[in-house]
Amino acid sequence: MRLAADLATRSHCVRAQVGAVLTKDTRIVSIGYNGPPAGTHNCDEEWGEQGCAKDSKGSCSLAIHAEQNAIIYAIKNGAKIEGSTLYTTLSPCISCARLILSSGIKTVLYQHSYAAYKGLDSDEGVDFLKKFGVKVILFEPDL
Repeated sequence: MRLAADLATRSHCVRAQVGAVLTKDTRIVSIGYNGPPAGTHNCDEEWGEQGCAKDSKGSCSLAIHAEQNAIIYAIKNGAKIEGSTLYTTLSPCISCARLILSSGIKTVLYQHSYAAYKGLDSDEGVDFLKKFGVKVILFEPDL
């Protein structure tokens, strides 16, 4: 989780910085952080403090979430992610949850709640994953 938190600092998003690490059999398979697609604009550089435009749901219009980037990078590089574990600094949104389930990821550990960040009543991504048998754990570091 510490690596995911460090990766989050690489994000150019002005609204939230999120990092993700995908592991399998105790090895790092892929990493990701939220940001725009390669070859587009870094939000903090192009639009300063206000960031990129929001889409119809109030989310960043250019954002690829950290979990999505980690999964995409793994697949682009031929990694087998079935049965893997995902560490992420923010619990998955519903769209990421669908991708996580479809990718065969079996365990998700998260540090902070997406619902709390967005002001939602529940973490629908977490609920979705649990409903379909993905183990989801709130990461609590040793004190």
